[in-house]
Amino acid sequence: MIGRVAGTLLHRGPDQVLIDVAGLGYVVHVSQRTAAALPAVGAPVALYTDLVVREDLLQLIGFPTMLEREWHRLLMSVQGVGAKVSVAILGTLGADGLGRAIAIGDWGSVKAAPGVGPKLAQRIVMELKDRAPAVMALGGDLSVALAEAETASPPATAAPAPAPAKAAARAPAPDPRAAATAEALSALANLGYGASEAAQAVATAAEGEDAGDTARLIRAALKRLAPKG
Repeated sequence: MIGRVAGTLLHRGPDQVLIDVAGLGYVVHVSQRTAAALPAVGAPVALYTDLVVREDLLQLIGFPTMLEREWHRLLMSVQGVGAKVSVAILGTLGADGLGRAIAIGDWGSVKAAPGVGPKLAQRIVMELKDRAPAVMALGGDLSVALAEAETASPPATAAPAPAPAKAAARAPAPDPRAAATAEALSALANLGYGASEAAQAVATAAEGEDAGDTARLIRAALKRLAPKG
């Protein structure tokens, strides 16, 4: 299993990139959202990857964070969702948007992804509503920025010059919303709330509150969980 590719970006297309790793080029398929966030050609880059294996195909799918890769794997467990559809959904909603849509039952947002019809969108929401909170709760651990990665060394010459400082692969900053969501879900679970109801309350609260502020998110979610009377 190839779980991560780090090297120099040689080519960037709308749905795939070519990364040089010590002289070996890896074609990695990505969403348009991920491709647009990558640095310029020639810069160091790193992506978490998932390997799709079929009888006639070996394909690497790339993600900017481990959290997004976990959402991809969860989506792929739904009948009718292949790698292309999963990447389209994540490219449209992102990890945070997908978690919120599933938690509140918003299959219309899932349907907005290219190639996703209403029946498939509803199936995704229904099948994952009880499993999505577990991935949402991992957000604080899986949304961290990628670790530094050394770029491939240049070819040796007869009189090599002093080696330049090693560059770090460019990666997105940690998403504070994912960390806040994970902490809020953990706090509500400790208070005895079920995973599904907690996830729905947190997702709804995040729409009107500072989604990156854990304390405010918890307070807002608790208001939505309070008995109506």
